[in-house]
Amino acid sequence: MTLADRQRALVDALVAGGAVPPGFDAAGVRAAAVALRRKRAGEVARTWPFLAASYGDRWHRTFADWASGRPPQGSLRDGWDFARCAGPATLTPLAREELAGREAAFRYDGAAAPVPRRRLAARLRLLLSRHGSRST
Repeated sequence: MTLADRQRALVDALVAGGAVPPGFDAAGVRAAAVALRRKRAGEVARTWPFLAASYGDRWHRTFADWASGRPPQGSLRDGWDFARCAGPATLTPLAREELAGREAAFRYDGAAAPVPRRRLAARLRLLLSRHGSRST
């Protein structure tokens, strides 16, 4: 196993629920993985405050359970995926509003990173203005 293979295996164990690679302290790797999921929950809570608040004291545990085995995708995308997985019925009205606001502000298909809609609108305006200037 090359150094790069060992590094990939360690990262997989830390953030994606992979097996602890040989030669590493299993308890230490598991403890670090728990700490990283807790940190990730905090980052998502800063990006999605109403989503996190809808879970109250259960936020860190609930998010960490959901995140276990899922590699990080960034706090915007992680929160979005979590909210979609949880379903609107489990969210408070403010959390549902927060999700609806993100749905309006970004285009996100669940596979690629979210893209701000205003960028798309700006590009469309630019294309239309160029097209209009050519016809005059």
